[in-house]
Amino acid sequence: MSKLNRRGLLLGATGAVAAGLAGPRRAWAQGSEWPTRPIRFIVPLAPGGAIDFIARATGERMSLTIGQQVLVENRTGAGGTIGMDAAMKSAPDGYTVLITNDNAASAPHIMKLSYDYTKELIPVCFLGRHGQILAAHSSIGVSTLKELVEYARANPGVGIATSGVGSNQHVLCEWLKKETGVKFDHVPYRGAGQAINDLIAAHVKVAILGPTSMMQHAQAGTIKMLASSAAKRSRLLPDVPTIEEAGYKGVVLEAWYGAFVPAGTPPAIIARLNEEMNKALKDPKLMATFDKGAIEPVGGGSDELGKLAKSDSEKYARLVKEINLVTN
Repeated sequence: MSKLNRRGLLLGATGAVAAGLAGPRRAWAQGSEWPTRPIRFIVPLAPGGAIDFIARATGERMSLTIGQQVLVENRTGAGGTIGMDAAMKSAPDGYTVLITNDNAASAPHIMKLSYDYTKELIPVCFLGRHGQILAAHSSIGVSTLKELVEYARANPGVGIATSGVGSNQHVLCEWLKKETGVKFDHVPYRGAGQAINDLIAAHVKVAILGPTSMMQHAQAGTIKMLASSAAKRSRLLPDVPTIEEAGYKGVVLEAWYGAFVPAGTPPAIIARLNEEMNKALKDPKLMATFDKGAIEPVGGGSDELGKLAKSDSEKYARLVKEINLVTN
């Protein structure tokens, strides 16, 4: 059996089966000893975006309960795959955790990788979710998605900034091009922090990013949030309509955020990580912090994230073919 297939089987096993394979006594012993040193959260995109925001907020709350510091390391590049690769190849000892979004499900299909992160990494906890936001710099004077489409038709070559090639923002950009018939130019960055800086400086006039990086600039009037890719309006952004409400039925693509560890990580440590993350997500201070970024905390068992990651991987494989997404 190849190394790849062995690792794929590890992800497919439930926590109970994996615990049996590892041996309950050894697993419980490792779980009870963990952690004895700081834990590293790898974030595959640059600071300033939702992944970084979620990782730092969750890590800060966890540090208070596990007796060890949680450190965030931004490993950027190649649409987040450099950071995801680094996490995938790290020692499976519970001291390296990948905090990522659904790039883990979309990037392998967009970038035609020889492996799928959702089969190579073990899910730990479903941390949060939100819709992606289509926004425009106030200088172009559009207030709705319809107005943006009209503007783009009259001004060919309008660029749409995203967090990078392989992201669901990239997929959404290409999907909107197909649905609207407008040839927007995709402008990928190494993360939302860099993209939002260029948007507020009007170096790029339109962006699809998470609400976390946009909210303060929208409140200041520098940018206008035009539409959300969520299935319904966010309670935290009640004035932002969905893309479906704007007339593009079926264009729904919610972002999710989760924690993953390398294959081979002891089941008891995965269970402990899940427990501590769920504890953090229920903390009132963390919930208030997530509200500021328009992020809905989720939590739950590791199997919930595993099922979501698998179904999204299948969805992105289909979407990439349907919209004929080709990377440069």
